[in-house]
Amino acid sequence: MATPFSPDRLVSILRAEGVKVVEYGSWRTHNRNHKGPFGPINGVMIHHTVSSGTDSSVSLCYDGYAELPGPLCHGVIAKDGTVYLISSGRTNHAGGGDEHVLDAVIAEQSLPATHEHEGSGGAVDGNMHFYGFECVNLGNGADPWPDAQLDAIERAAAAICRAYGWSSASVIGHKDWSDWKSDPRGFSMTTMRERIARRLGTDPGRPVPQPTYEPFPGVDFFRSYPQSPIVTAMGRRLVAEGCSAYREGPDPQWTGADVQSYAKWQRKIGYSGGAADGWPGRKSWDALKVPRS
Repeated sequence: MATPFSPDRLVSILRAEGVKVVEYGSWRTHNRNHKGPFGPINGVMIHHTVSSGTDSSVSLCYDGYAELPGPLCHGVIAKDGTVYLISSGRTNHAGGGDEHVLDAVIAEQSLPATHEHEGSGGAVDGNMHFYGFECVNLGNGADPWPDAQLDAIERAAAAICRAYGWSSASVIGHKDWSDWKSDPRGFSMTTMRERIARRLGTDPGRPVPQPTYEPFPGVDFFRSYPQSPIVTAMGRRLVAEGCSAYREGPDPQWTGADVQSYAKWQRKIGYSGGAADGWPGRKSWDALKVPRS
């Protein structure tokens, strides 16, 4: 059972992990503690804001709106990697979720599928149990996630896990918690947990060697028909492997030509039938060895 950090302690552990921190407004006393307890703390939850622009996103998360009063998280992670602290107490970020997910987080085990959401009879109050970080992103699967922002997510979550003695299994996405949520969308939480696990094996603040190849960005990334340099890099590898179905390109926009080309790659490495449908999975992606973009 973990008690919440004091404001000073929260700032300290984030900066020790190499996070660029901005203390925003009256964040030390800005909270929803009058609506219920904050703690025991069991994990860290990652969200996207469904907004653009740093100033407006931070302001929105600080103040909230009529239907959902602020603060809406503990920290807002901007695209440049800056973390704006807006609360150190209870916030309106997690809402109701699945008790079985909470049990798995506490036990630091693999997550079950969630079947609960805000307002359902079995929902658990996530605002009590999780630190929450809102990341500036439109959440449409096409808005990019810059390396600096992903690095800050990794560092912020690792800082809290390190301070409590947790593993990366204590970090979840909102979509892992509540079955009607899709955030964060555009990167893989599985890959993010792998990054956090690597960082937790190092000293705070020390750079972590990045993999030579592009980590699998997740099934949702491709299903959103993204426009991304990752798609170009993938296409070039498919061409190099003799698996091209391109008439032009490859280019950053995911299209049917990418699906057809990737299906050729899947068949080349032994997949058949429905397993060679042209949609990347982790094993076939790792085998392709797409260079980091």
